[in-house]
Amino acid sequence: MAEIMAKAVDKTPYVLVAFQECERMNILTHEIRRSLKELDLGLKGELTITADMEDLASALFYDNVPESWTRYAYPSLLSLGAWYADLLLRIRELEIWTMDFVLPVTVWLAGFFNPQSFLTAIMQSTARKNEWPLDKMCLAVEVTKKNREDMMAPPREGCYVHGLFMEGARWDIPSGAIADARLKELTPMMPIIFIRAIPVDRMDTKNVYECPVYKTRMRGPTYVWTFNLKTKEKAAKWILAAVALLLQI
Repeated sequence: MAEIMAKAVDKTPYVLVAFQECERMNILTHEIRRSLKELDLGLKGELTITADMEDLASALFYDNVPESWTRYAYPSLLSLGAWYADLLLRIRELEIWTMDFVLPVTVWLAGFFNPQSFLTAIMQSTARKNEWPLDKMCLAVEVTKKNREDMMAPPREGCYVHGLFMEGARWDIPSGAIADARLKELTPMMPIIFIRAIPVDRMDTKNVYECPVYKTRMRGPTYVWTFNLKTKEKAAKWILAAVALLLQI
């Protein structure tokens, strides 16, 4: 952390988000390392096996994420193998970002412990730049027609994000609006989403569905934000279909 903090000359809102994310990741990986070392010593007979060690061994055996890890982790419904692969991807994203603190061309929103802090940082940096009051701003969301591979450079203002899924409907790229879900497509992937901050009074509220964004399929306490998505049909239809965006499936 000391090295990373020394690298960042300009403490922008994005850099502060990176610090928070790295700190939380360190706490999580430290706990994983500590508990596994402890269990290893217990199995070798060098330590007395405690109830915590038994719980850890049992969770590993059943391919579940141990309770002692989830306490420090982000909400996730994945089994242990997939969860660990996901964890490594998140660490890789943080490593790339903290090398030079240049925002990636597109940001993997699901890779954060706290995606809200990143979305708030978009508003904060725009507010600073344009000297607008933060409490009179909101996020404007524009779904592009591109995928991650098509993006060459980050936007001048705001941010491109990828890795979101839609549940209950799908995004129709040609018409640029929400459409009925296809059969057997439970959570289709969204194209790149362009997020920028604008004053509240400039917000377009016609023909939009206020789509909630959640971290997992469980929804509920994993709520992140509300994105206004364009719709050609009445928003009530999507409300009844419980359409939402998910960061992880």
